[in-house]
Amino acid sequence: MKIKLSIKIFVAIILVLNGLSTPLLLTAQTSDIKITIHLRGVYDSKISLLALNQSQLFKPILVVEGIKNGDTASMTVPKKYLPGEFVLRFDYKEKESSTPYPSEKHIFIYNQDLELWVIPMYSNNADSTFFQADEKENNAFAWFSEENMMNKEKLGVLQNFLMNYDDTGSEFYQEGIKEYEKRRLSYNEWLAKRVETDKELFVSNLYGFQHVPQIPWKGTENDRVLSLIEHYFDGIDFSDSLIIKTSDINKWMDNYVNLYGQMVSTISLRDSLFSLAGISAIEEAKKGHPLVYGWMVDYFYRGYEANGLDAGIKILEPYMNDPSCLTSKRQEISRRLEGIETLVPGSGAPAISMTDPQGGLFNLCDYGTPGDYILILFWSADCDHCMEMVSALYPWQQQNDVINKLSVVAISLDETETEIAAWNQKIADFKSWKHLLAPEGVRSQVAYDYYILATPIMVLLDAKSKEIVALPGTLTELKKEVE
Repeated sequence: MKIKLSIKIFVAIILVLNGLSTPLLLTAQTSDIKITIHLRGVYDSKISLLALNQSQLFKPILVVEGIKNGDTASMTVPKKYLPGEFVLRFDYKEKESSTPYPSEKHIFIYNQDLELWVIPMYSNNADSTFFQADEKENNAFAWFSEENMMNKEKLGVLQNFLMNYDDTGSEFYQEGIKEYEKRRLSYNEWLAKRVETDKELFVSNLYGFQHVPQIPWKGTENDRVLSLIEHYFDGIDFSDSLIIKTSDINKWMDNYVNLYGQMVSTISLRDSLFSLAGISAIEEAKKGHPLVYGWMVDYFYRGYEANGLDAGIKILEPYMNDPSCLTSKRQEISRRLEGIETLVPGSGAPAISMTDPQGGLFNLCDYGTPGDYILILFWSADCDHCMEMVSALYPWQQQNDVINKLSVVAISLDETETEIAAWNQKIADFKSWKHLLAPEGVRSQVAYDYYILATPIMVLLDAKSKEIVALPGTLTELKKEVE
């Protein structure tokens, strides 16, 4: 897992996204869809179709190569991916001698074959790249986006006034609140009409996330945040399973988490607030479609796991026993919960027996060090979060007063040839550590024994007894244990 749960302050409070109450029930996809692409204005191009849903995030599902200027490319999108959001990527050469250069176009596909005329360098210019005249999904979304931007702009003017005006008790300010509320209601009415107009289209599932809730402008900023949290899910229809096929639901949920993040001042408060965020959101989703319910559990599991929030993982336990929760992470979550109960300070560390890069045998039980502690670090050279951690961990650990206390056994979970090559290159920068490679990555025995499902993970051991001292989630927590 390489996804972080952001706690950045969400500045534009008033424009936090919510859903509409109008149910949008589309029939299941019954056939594959064909895309015909007419390439123009370049020497040639490779064309890739990338899915934007969570399971296939930014992975190419279809690729055609060597399409020349004036040629036509055809792609058949399997129905299992539909409806959905996609990116058409063009790696094009302007001339035969040119280096390939990328461009992208975000598209929607539902139940209509598509025909697209493209000049890759202007892939998002309506004059140069366009669909057939009767195309529905993408044209409807373009029209909606243009109107929505103009309507939201009117609200934005009043929003800036209400957030920045210094005399909130004045009659002028009170009139501003009334005008804002009138325009907010008018905007939401327009939004509801657009949903109704396009209710047969997949893209109408995205409109609802633009709904603007009521805000208590007469209160404090904290009152506004609490009000947004309380009413965040008032309008969304969790019974509509197609909302989880949109990319906007991820951004919408990130904004929800950011509201809680504004109130974070300590690590313990972070754990408490983000756990509360998960419970509140999952309980709301539980009232809807089982797929949406499961998606919400998966969303918070990814965030909790990426940030090492054991308190968050624990709140997911009741949902593992609910058959109506169609989570795709049941096995991982259950395994993680087992690990939380098993790997605790004071317990013996699971045995580690592996071959090191030089062909020697490493046994944790026999590993001797003059210091007080051994840090078992599970990491990956292909993981950005891992590299952030080790880049800060190594110089601190190399200090004389620390290196005499703490030795590091770094176990890589890299698997592919590319990842292993990167690992071989990176370990030269961390020469004093003991480096090991788990050949099967997260499926290896050592990863299984230590309940490793994501990286980086640290396990601090007593060097003599090999008992677990702590499972620090951050370098700061590690320093408190060692220094």
